[in-house]
Amino acid sequence: MGWKAAEKLIRNWKIVRGDNVMIIRGKDKGETGLIKRVIRSQNRVIVEGKNLVKKHIKQGQGHEGGIFTVEAPIHASNVQVRDPVTGNPCKIGIKYLEDGTRVRVSRGIGASGSIIPRPEILKIRTTARPSVLGPRDTPMDLVVEKTYDAKTGRGMPEL
Repeated sequence: MGWKAAEKLIRNWKIVRGDNVMIIRGKDKGETGLIKRVIRSQNRVIVEGKNLVKKHIKQGQGHEGGIFTVEAPIHASNVQVRDPVTGNPCKIGIKYLEDGTRVRVSRGIGASGSIIPRPEILKIRTTARPSVLGPRDTPMDLVVEKTYDAKTGRGMPEL
């Protein structure tokens, strides 16, 4: 990616993985699908089963070669999230509820103004957190041990 493209990266992403979107430009215009992956470094998204292209893959150790059909990335400006009430594509706004939680709402012409919920797929962790200590983990008794006393200055190294 050239430096000009890097200047125009989207700072505040409103589209997330698992969103139901409609493609508004390109060869799959008017079709809907779920966001499979968001590539923030290129301002692109991959929509499940859309924008299919043929890819030639050379045979190598451990995998077959041939011509495969894969999903190509689409620029983020060419997709819009669908309004959960009307089903039409809409823009996304941010709103804060009374309890202080931040939610996404649909906005624009013909939008219902309803809350767009976060996809369930984001709540599932891809890698489990480690539950047992590994060989490089610091034991808990060393972590909580007090090594410096601010009042007396004990534990301060001599400079």
